[in-house]
Amino acid sequence: QVHLVESGGDSVQPGGSLTLSCQLGGYSEIQHYMGWFRQRAGQEREGVAVFWPKADDTEYSPSVEGRFTVSLDKASHILYLQMNSLKSADSGVYTCAADWVIPYGKGILSALPDRGHWGQGTQVTVSS
Repeated sequence: QVHLVESGGDSVQPGGSLTLSCQLGGYSEIQHYMGWFRQRAGQEREGVAVFWPKADDTEYSPSVEGRFTVSLDKASHILYLQMNSLKSADSGVYTCAADWVIPYGKGILSALPDRGHWGQGTQVTVSS
């Protein structure tokens, strides 16, 4: 059974860096992809980054491209999100997910609610 547990959320100043971790319990049952979503205050959840473990391929939201890096430690089954040059707009609850269901006509960084595997989320606050 897949069980995802995030850690690493914190408060950081603009321009700072932070690394989030997601322990991927039941790793062998993850079939396709894994990644990070975030929900900013008053906004809908949005995909941030996705990692395809079989291809070692990644994709990012344009809002974080060049600043965030998603990576996977295949030995420890930990998914990371390295976040650099953080902005106040990056504040939100970051959630790890795997094998989410993509709404018809949407891209990989979209997800139907409560379909697939999701963690509980970790809070990131970027503020001076």
